[in-house]
Amino acid sequence: MLKEILIQIYERELNKLKTEINLYTNEANLWLTDKEITNSAGNLTLHLLGNLNHFFGALLAKNGYLRNRPTEFTDKNVPRENLIERIDEAIEIVKSAIANLTEEELASDYPETFQEKIVKTDFFIVHLATHFSYHLGQINYHRRLLD
Repeated sequence: MLKEILIQIYERELNKLKTEINLYTNEANLWLTDKEITNSAGNLTLHLLGNLNHFFGALLAKNGYLRNRPTEFTDKNVPRENLIERIDEAIEIVKSAIANLTEEELASDYPETFQEKIVKTDFFIVHLATHFSYHLGQINYHRRLLD
C-alpha cells in the first residue's frame, strides 16, 4: 500500500514540475536570479533531478548513475525540452525503484546515512518527497516573480 502511495505522490509532483517548467513564457527566464533569489528554476530542477537520480537510481536501483552535485547549481541554459525529457526519465526511475522494493527493504536501513544518522528507507523516501515539494514551491514562486 505504501509503495503505491509513494509512486502516486512522486508521479504527481514530477508532472507538476513539468507543468511549472512549461508555464514559463520565456524559456530564458528559467535561468534568472535576482537579489535574494540565488537559485534559478532551471538549477532547482537540475538539483531535484540529481537528487532523484542519485537516491533512487544509484542507491536503490543501482543503475550506475554518478552524481555531480555542484553542476546542478552551475550549469545554465539547459533547453526546456531537455529538462522535460530528464523529468520523464526520472519518473520512470523513481516508479521502478519504488515498485521493486520489498516490504523488508522499505523497513530496512537506507544505504546511505542522512544527517549523519542511519534512517529507514521508507522514512528517507518520504523525506525526499517533502524536499522535492519544497523546491517545487520555490520554482512556482520563481516563475510568478521573474517570468
